[in-house]
Amino acid sequence: MRTVDDIIGSKPSPDNIIGPDALVIEALEMLNTVNLSYLIVMEGNVYQGIFCERDYSRNVILKGRSSNSTKVKEVMTTDLPVVHTSDTVEHCMHVMNINKARYLVAFSPDNEFEGVITIHDLLRQVIANKELVFDTSVAEQLINNDERGDVY
Repeated sequence: MRTVDDIIGSKPSPDNIIGPDALVIEALEMLNTVNLSYLIVMEGNVYQGIFCERDYSRNVILKGRSSNSTKVKEVMTTDLPVVHTSDTVEHCMHVMNINKARYLVAFSPDNEFEGVITIHDLLRQVIANKELVFDTSVAEQLINNDERGDVY
């Protein structure tokens, strides 16, 4: 089955990295430039969190803050669910679903930051490798279960 390591290995090196002391306006400009929905917030080589469009709308706009004076570290997300490089895509989907998250933070067995897994990364894996993503027995159980059963 496909793993977090497979996903990280298939992604280009991230160019969507910003420092925690950057202003939100700089982060917005970078989001526009890289054409992604999130930035990885790093201080040196240490992962700090992510800044995403949702952070901007909820923590800046709706709270009446200014993009020109608010720092990324004041509004970024720091409590994303964590996965490890050996975890399966299926596990990632489960974690994302339970936590109602769009992003997962991936760490190596040595707790080194490896990258961010997005819902789009998982969907691409499912579409391209559906037979490698799901355990056949799990898929068969899902197919064979009646909708009135206790399937969640």
